[in-house]
This record gives sequence, structure tokens and C-alpha cells, in this order.
Amino acid sequence: MAFFFRPKLIDALKGYTREQLGTDIGAGLTVGVVALPLAMAFAIASGLKPEAGLFTAIIAGFIISALGGSRVQIGGPAGAFIVIVYGILERYGLANLIIATAASGVLLFLMGLLKLGTLIRFIPVAVVIGFTNGIAVLIMLSQAKDFLGLEVTAMPADFFGILRTLHSALPTFHAPAFALGCGSLALIVVWQRVFSVKKSQPPAQGLARFFQATPGSIVALAASTWIALAMQLPVETIGSKFGGIPSELPSFVWPVFSLANLQHLSMPIITLTLLGAIESLMCARIADGLIGDRHNPNQELMAQGVANFVTPFFGGMPATGTIARTVTNVKSGGRSPIAGMVHAITLLLVVWVAAPLANHVPLAALAAILMFVAWNMGEWHAFTDLKQFRTPYRITLMAVFLLTVMVDLTVAIECGLVAACITFIYRISNLSRVEPLNASDSPLLMNQQGQVSAYRFYGALFFGAVKMVEDIEDNLPQKAVVLDLKNLIYIDSSGADALVTLAKVCQKKHVQLIVSGLNHQPLDIASRTGLLTWVGQQNYPDWSSALQAALLSENH
Repeated sequence: MAFFFRPKLIDALKGYTREQLGTDIGAGLTVGVVALPLAMAFAIASGLKPEAGLFTAIIAGFIISALGGSRVQIGGPAGAFIVIVYGILERYGLANLIIATAASGVLLFLMGLLKLGTLIRFIPVAVVIGFTNGIAVLIMLSQAKDFLGLEVTAMPADFFGILRTLHSALPTFHAPAFALGCGSLALIVVWQRVFSVKKSQPPAQGLARFFQATPGSIVALAASTWIALAMQLPVETIGSKFGGIPSELPSFVWPVFSLANLQHLSMPIITLTLLGAIESLMCARIADGLIGDRHNPNQELMAQGVANFVTPFFGGMPATGTIARTVTNVKSGGRSPIAGMVHAITLLLVVWVAAPLANHVPLAALAAILMFVAWNMGEWHAFTDLKQFRTPYRITLMAVFLLTVMVDLTVAIECGLVAACITFIYRISNLSRVEPLNASDSPLLMNQQGQVSAYRFYGALFFGAVKMVEDIEDNLPQKAVVLDLKNLIYIDSSGADALVTLAKVCQKKHVQLIVSGLNHQPLDIASRTGLLTWVGQQNYPDWSSALQAALLSENH
């Protein structure tokens, strides 16, 4: 286990300097400030209390940084989980959310232990973009209640239920909350545009540097809270909705556990696992590009697994790598996991010291922050770029997007992966081909029409391309068939079975079957499936020697 489990922190501490420690502490403090409003907003939008997001950022954030496979990745609650967590809470309850999160942690750890981290990269980009954009739409839609100040007792989890509930609650529209939400959103957008760091400009100094380091979400949160208090606006706040945030960490909670629960939660668990793996590894790859390093995907998955197994038993929610906070960490100078650990400690100090101040934070301001996050989370340009891609890509992306929004994220991922697999099989089968050889390829085939046939295979002979062999079987010559398999890179069990069937048919009809050019994997599976036994244990190095053997056998 020690060989496989090697956190990046161990390597990062080699040659670690005091100057780097100071930079990492500064970056950790900055990220902690950025994470504060996001952690609360993600938890509230998921149907949980705000402290659930803070506890997740503290506990999971520390574990992911300490045990992870990336130098700079920041872990914590993420917007992508909002829809899934809300749906699990709505259908199964809090106890089952704890079980589902912990079970997904076990699966994530096993994925890393079995070195399956690289397999996440094989999920098609159309599927990833489709459900990412779909989740962004659902997040924005779910925040309409607090943004408009509507009085809603319980918000359903499904798309059409949300629309019906919002429509029926429109008469309760609250102008002060809406004005506060619009003002907060406008302030975040303007702050982002005015004080964003541009590559072409030299580093800012003094007050300008302070403004650049201060996130717009914190400014909007502070401004909206001050305005609501100063003007005594009758808007809903964290204190009025949830009774405030406790100034201490929660105690350990063990939920009611049964196998029946796991059976009902199988698909939510798989969804949490896949989404957590995709988000964390995608974030780690982005971080690699920013700092010129290479993360260990399997170690990262194991760290994510430990974090998601531990956190829910202490009042937390699912956690993963977070792109916005990771980029903030890198831009602030963070270059080791120490920065991520400092970020978690910063949030812990905030909970201990400043928890009472959060009571006055307006929910409309948090809704505005989440709407801004959701908009930046979506890759909206993908819709305008669809015309550049083939029809299967368009269908897959749009199907996953619409299913995510209107049906269920789990169904969307399932259908997207099935559609992508079918498309892949179709394209590979089109790339695989067989060509008949004639006298122009070799003079030996002169005057052999109907007596000897030769074929050259290209690509892969798998279950989607066995018709190539069946066509040869339907058009057998009288004496011999020569198969040139030198350009065949892969044969699966179905392809090998088709070749064995061809060999049996040839034997029955007294037609000699000779193969040539079997290399590497095709040769291995031909040996294991008994194909070489049917063709006389002979695998000729090239098709010319195989053809000569066929003609020599015919003459004898």
C-alpha cells in the first residue's frame, strides 16, 4: 500500500523553503476568503444548512490537499453536486445522503488503488459538456426562488416541478430581495471585469493589487449584508432561515445502515463517484497546465475517496476538486499542498471567530453568487460550435444536456455513454475493412480466379466488424483462401470466433485456409482461441509466402 499511496505533499516538502511557506500561507488565506461564501451557497442550494458546506471545505479540503496527487488542487463542495445532492435529499433523506457520499468515497478510493484514474479521460467531451451545461442551468433555476424573494415551502428536485412551483409562487415576488440580488450580481460582474488580472499588464501594486486579490463574491456579500442591515430590509437571511452557523465543528454521526438502502442508492452512488472523479481530475489537469507539473490521477482519486468517506459523518456533503478555488490558489502563488491545508485552517478559524456575523447574510446575495458561478461553469460556446462537428457529436451533447435538465443527471450520463459507445463502435467498424487481392498485387494470382482467393485486412476485427469475415465465408473459392492479417492491430473474441468458424467451414468444404502476418495481440488471441490449430499451426510472416504455400499445396 505504501508504494501505491504516495501523497504529493511528500515530494513537495523536499527542498521546501521559508519563502515558499510564506507564499503558500498567503495563497491559502486568499483561497479561504474565496471559499467562504461559495461553501455556504453550495450547501444552501443543495438543501442543506450552510455549515455543511463550511465543514466540507474544512475537513475535505484539508484531507484532499494533504493526501492528494496534485500540488495545488483545492478540494471542497462544488456546484456540480448541487443537483445530485438536492435530489438525494428529496427522495431518500439526510441519512441516505451520508451513506451515498461515504459509499462513493469507497469507490473513488478503489478506483485510485486499481489505477483506474486514466480511464476517466476516455469519457467523451460531448458527455462532459452536456451535463456540465445542464447542471449550470439547473443551478441558476434553483436559485430563482431566493433571487426573486419568493415564498416557497419546499422546492421539488425535478425540472418541471421547479417550474410549476416557481410559477405558482410568483405572486409572492419580493422587490427588496430582487433588488439586493440584482445589485449583488451586478457588483460581482463589474468587479470581475475591472479588477481581473490581465496577462498583458504588469503586476499591480499597492491598493490595486489588494483589489485584484479580493474576490468579487466577498465584496458583494459584505456590501449586501451592510445594505440590508443599514436599511433594515425585510429580506431572508442565513440567521432567519437556518438559525445561524454553529461556532464549533460537529460531532460524529453514524446513520442507519442497511443493504436495502444501498440497493436503492446504487445509481446515485455511481453518479456521485463518476462526477467526483471527472471534476477532480479535470481540475487537476487544468492546474498542471498553470504550474507546469503533472499530477498523479490515482493518488488524487484515493485522496478524494478518503475525504468523501470521512466528511459526511461530520456533517459534510460530497467534495471534489474545485476549479475556481484552484485557479485562485495558483494565481496567488500557491505551489504546494500546504496552501490548500492553510485554506482549510483559515475557514476553521472563521467558523470559530466570525460565525455570528454570517447570521445577517441575505440569501438573495448568495443566490446571486451562485448564479455567477453557474454561468462561468457552463461552456455555452459549445452550442454555437455544434455546426463544426458531426451529427453523432451534436446528438450526444444535446441529448445529455436536455436529459440532465429535464429528466435526471444519472439518466443523462447513462444515455450519453451509451450513445458515445455506439458512435465509437460504428466509426471503428467503418475504419476496419478488407480488400480482395488480385493479379495486380501479385503475379502468383494470375489465372487463379475461382481457385484461390486472397484478402488483406485493415484496422480491428471486433464484434462490430465480423461481417468482413462472413462475406468471405459466403464467397469461398474451390481450393484455398489466404488471409493477410499484417495490418490488423486488434482481434477480440468475437472476431477470433468468426475466423474459427471460417476455418471450420473451409475444412468442411475442403478449402485450405492459410493466414499470414499475425503479430502481437492478434497472434496471442489466435493461439488462445485455437485458431492456429485450425490452420495447421502455421502463421506465415507475409502473404506472398502464404500464397506460395497455397499454390504449392494445390499443385500437390
